[in-house]
Amino acid sequence: MNPKIQDDQTDFLFDAILQLQTREDCYRFFEDLCTVPEIKSMSQRIAVAKMLSDKCVYTEIMAKTGASTATISRVNRSLAYGCDSYRMIFERMGEEKK
Repeated sequence: MNPKIQDDQTDFLFDAILQLQTREDCYRFFEDLCTVPEIKSMSQRIAVAKMLSDKCVYTEIMAKTGASTATISRVNRSLAYGCDSYRMIFERMGEEKK
């Protein structure tokens, strides 16, 4: 856990997110919490992470997501040197589909 972001407010946010049970719950909560560009930016980053995990090349990722090379590079750094959360989520999503 990153001590730079961990505090009571962030804990409260994450506890609130853990209460969401359906995709509809997520749409409603995040639409109230975030701006449309913030939601679009987060959804773009996870799409980029999935494509990088699937070994897609930057040009294909740019074409399919509209992400800049800077965004792709940032996500790629998270995949290489981050907390492995993308891998964990993608594994869980794959298990859910089975």
